[in-house]
Amino acid sequence: MPEQRFDAVVIGAGPGGYPAAIRLGQLKVKTAIIEREYVGGVCLNVGCIPSKAVIHAAKMYEKMGHADDLGIVLAQKPSLDMKRLQTWKGGVVNKLTGGVRTLLKGNGVEVIDGSAKLEKSGPDGHRITVTGKNGTQTIIAKNIVLATGSRPLEIPGFKVDQNRIIDSTGALALDHVPGRMIVIGGGYIGLELGMVYAKFGTKVTVVEALPRVLASMDKDCVAVVERKLKKMGVEVMANTKAKSWEDKGDRAVLTVELADGKTAQIDADKILLSIGRKPNSENLGLEAAGVAVGKGGFVTVDDKLRTNVPGIYAIGDLVGGMMLAHKATKEGEVVAEVIAGHKAAFDVRTIPAVVFTDPEIASTGLTEDEAKAKGHTSLKVGKFPFAALGRALSVNDTDGFVKVVADGKTGELLGLHIVGNGAGDLISEGALAIEMGAVVDDLRLTIHPHPTLSESIMEAAAASLGEAVHIMNR
Repeated sequence: MPEQRFDAVVIGAGPGGYPAAIRLGQLKVKTAIIEREYVGGVCLNVGCIPSKAVIHAAKMYEKMGHADDLGIVLAQKPSLDMKRLQTWKGGVVNKLTGGVRTLLKGNGVEVIDGSAKLEKSGPDGHRITVTGKNGTQTIIAKNIVLATGSRPLEIPGFKVDQNRIIDSTGALALDHVPGRMIVIGGGYIGLELGMVYAKFGTKVTVVEALPRVLASMDKDCVAVVERKLKKMGVEVMANTKAKSWEDKGDRAVLTVELADGKTAQIDADKILLSIGRKPNSENLGLEAAGVAVGKGGFVTVDDKLRTNVPGIYAIGDLVGGMMLAHKATKEGEVVAEVIAGHKAAFDVRTIPAVVFTDPEIASTGLTEDEAKAKGHTSLKVGKFPFAALGRALSVNDTDGFVKVVADGKTGELLGLHIVGNGAGDLISEGALAIEMGAVVDDLRLTIHPHPTLSESIMEAAAASLGEAVHIMNR
């Protein structure tokens, strides 16, 4: 195949890569994007979107089982058809991935299907070899954006076969409800999917090596989720390490090491491995191109997403930090503007994070412990429970609270942490406030519509100042 030349080539069409390519197209940069598997990446196809679809179905299924609390009497108990659920989930994914292809084409971006590998750069530019269904071709680019994402980590001896040992992709593709599931890893993916199957009727056990699940999130928020896990019958084994497993034919048997050094065995039909992710930096030709790779396989970049090689950039999970789709998207937009010659850099004060457990946890900025560690010796902390909020009561979903963390001397908002219904949709107000350098009075004095969940943010801000109206002030 003849050589093709572009001003910019993006390798990887996930939530970082495809926005970079679209923005490059908008900026009139001749661009191609190379994808080896599926446009939209892990997030749209087997991650963020399908998992949220299944999480929604599980929550709806659980609520239907308690519809009589609201005076809605069903003729019979709701039943679950996993094959139809999978079909619906697939439809959601197809609509979004099809939309991405349309946007790429509409912005003049050429989509090339195949696996890309960097070669040694020549005098005419950076060289890429693409291997696809129609053979091999060479592409020459002035600029390259590496956006190859990440994949689940594995434990030695726990090879994912999507039969006994499954990862998140396998968990989202099950066409039946397993009787027993062990989730190795109490992070956000493990707990999200573990709670889904617990609602569907699976006996779920979570094995976590650290002292508590969701170790990076606000501990008060996590405590609410831990209570819900217990209520659902999910067993959480903290300070516990998975050591080995054996296939007994009719079941898998996991051996774990407990906090006291003793071992125990747990039976399961499925073992879900969810212990984190690693960057897809191998087999990319980084060494041949001279691109520096740091600890853990992450590519080193500066605030303009430039690697050590002029004209080669990297974004998303490949560069580490918070491995979140929205962070990758922002980096993709920034790198496009950098390549187009605009004055741009990845310069953010906060990146919000959401855990789609039930209830949800959303967080932006510093937790109390982090604020103290950073030298904020005086803090103003305000909490407002959803149980005291009219909107939460009226939708019969009152678990959780909003928590405001502010500097005690200046009043500057340092962090906002929410656990409860709609937390993920509420958190952006806090992110905007932190980016703007707002003080808690800004949140307190802003009129929030009634009756809404967002009032809880205003009330928590007021509580941090001892001025809450709808709860007693401490």
